Amino acid sequence: MTTLDRLAVGERGLVKAVRGKPALAQRLMEFGIFEGEMVELIGVAPLGDPIEIRVGASRLSLRRAEAGTIDLDSLVSPPVER
Repeated sequence: MTTLDRLAVGERGLVKAVRGKPALAQRLMEFGIFEGEMVELIGVAPLGDPIEIRVGASRLSLRRAEAGTIDLDSLVSPPVER
């Protein structure tokens, strides 16, 4: 098990749990980050914070600290280009 802030660009994972303060967890769920939802890391700012993720058809920017409260169950690596 890992957290969203530890993914590499292009990796995807299934959300297992959203931890942290109730207000933060509620806000993340309002953005569509639920248990069982697939999330993908699509970009990182030049200094490493924030990160950009795709959840469903939406793209969100999160601070690494916020992403660290999202536990992922299984990871899916990006396809290998040939």
